[in-house]
Amino acid sequence: MGMLSLPGFLSCGKKKDFSLTNEKDAHSSDSDENSERGNWSNKGDYLLSMVGYAVGLGNVWRFPYLTYQNGGGVGITMVIISTFVTIYYNVIIAYALYYLFASFQQVLPWSDCFSWADEFCSKTRIVSDCNTTLHGEIIHANYSFITGNNLTCINGTISYKPVQFPSEQYWNKVTLQRSSGLDETGRIVWYLALCLLLSWIIIGAALFKGIKSSGKVVYFTALFPYVILLILLVRGATLEGALDGIEYYIGRQSNITKLMEAEVWKDAATQIFYSLSVAWGGLVALSSYNKFHNNCYSDAILVCVTNCVTSIFAGFAIFSILGHMAFLSERPVSEVVDSGFELAFVAYPEALSKLPVSPLWSFLFFFMLLLLGLDSQFATIETLTTTIQDIYPRVMKKLRIPITLGLCTLFFFLGLICVTQAGIYWVNLIDHFCAGWGILIAAVLEIVGIIYIYGGNRFIEDIEMMIGKKSRLFWLWWRMCWFFITPVLLMAILVWSLITFSNPTYGSVLYPAWGTAVGWCMIIFCVIWIPIVAIVKIVKAKGNFFQRIVSCCRPAANWGPYLERHRGERYSHIVDPKKEKEQEIPTVSAFVYKQH
Repeated sequence: MGMLSLPGFLSCGKKKDFSLTNEKDAHSSDSDENSERGNWSNKGDYLLSMVGYAVGLGNVWRFPYLTYQNGGGVGITMVIISTFVTIYYNVIIAYALYYLFASFQQVLPWSDCFSWADEFCSKTRIVSDCNTTLHGEIIHANYSFITGNNLTCINGTISYKPVQFPSEQYWNKVTLQRSSGLDETGRIVWYLALCLLLSWIIIGAALFKGIKSSGKVVYFTALFPYVILLILLVRGATLEGALDGIEYYIGRQSNITKLMEAEVWKDAATQIFYSLSVAWGGLVALSSYNKFHNNCYSDAILVCVTNCVTSIFAGFAIFSILGHMAFLSERPVSEVVDSGFELAFVAYPEALSKLPVSPLWSFLFFFMLLLLGLDSQFATIETLTTTIQDIYPRVMKKLRIPITLGLCTLFFFLGLICVTQAGIYWVNLIDHFCAGWGILIAAVLEIVGIIYIYGGNRFIEDIEMMIGKKSRLFWLWWRMCWFFITPVLLMAILVWSLITFSNPTYGSVLYPAWGTAVGWCMIIFCVIWIPIVAIVKIVKAKGNFFQRIVSCCRPAANWGPYLERHRGERYSHIVDPKKEKEQEIPTVSAFVYKQH
């Protein structure tokens, strides 16, 4: 929990390098402590937004997938990573919308091998050949010969043809119209493009008033998925073969030897960061709208526990269905699905198509995916608009609606490459690099910046200004995590996974060399701003080289709580930026990273 809870503390108050000129407005109407940026209407809006941001598609799609597969400048980096991810994340929501609409049919279109299927489509295994006894001799023959001559296969000698479930072929041939690889872009799949447009319209409509509107929407989008997940889990647990899926998940069939592979630990670390939304900037952005004395410690624990329990809970629902699929197809659980996205868009649709009143179950599942994705997207877009607001507060206050809608429009057009026939390869590429390597690198640099540059003890004192004085024993565990355990573990995982790096794949499709190069370019573009900003700050500082380094590692003169009544003696020396004319206003994520 040490490394998981960190972002909650980073963002628990508005101790930021802002202008102090609006102190008198702090007592204005609407009960907002900070009238310029605003506050959450109530604690429930904030907590559900945090849970909704942390609990998303990663819990239902990415966590079970990884289980299945394996058995200053940092502020800029986090914002850019969030930008890359929000582009492809909404494409996954578009997939969910497409399947949601496709569920409004009496017979689900992926329930059988219809006109779009090829000869490899089958709901059961097809025998290819086997050994049999003919005139007293054992021979090897294809199955058509054996059945044509009324012969019987010898047990243990049967070979099966490679077949695909109808839902798998529907996903590849109809939904994605998937090309052969990243090299073959193909055309835009128009119905996916329309679903992508609809998802951005929904997000823009929910966020046009900022946290005041999104804070109300999440009461439904964050809570209702739990109802649906519980219904699906109960139904899945009653299916034949469900126990086999559960045992593969946490029981005797689990592959413990996978723990010796670096990729497993990299996946585990990035899944925690992906799922909890650590090092993305979103937790900082949402929490920055809290009142100063909000108990961020209990919030961090609550969000972490809720998120991790949801992941485990969703895993039971997913793997009970996988076990049922394995039972029906007479295959091991490990052979049921090929790769990650297909768990949500192949395994579940296939299993749901076999249930009574299957369109209803299908609608409930994809409606849940839609809600999980939307509330995470609300927070990610709010991260970006908050960044713009903190850089240009007056502009954002007047133009929040057009800026929000403009961002949604821009991201829609940038996401069109992900709804081409090669779109799934782009989605997987961005997910592999930005949502994997990117957040690990950002997290390492984030904790190093906080603990070793800003100062861990100073950071703890800042927290105590917000939640009250705590004993040294209380902070012992957190000091151990922040000063040693977390940075060492993250560095070890990062270095180990870099050493054992292998080129990304989508199922059995290898990426071309230029595709891997594009992935690394995305990572470089995300993190290169850290040394660039550092160099610019050092160049602008005064004194010799050593003095400049020391100067840049100290908080700015106007660093501290936004409102004067919260500063106490520690920050009584704060200089009003208005007196210093034009002072740079940092992004919200610069709570610890804004230096001189």
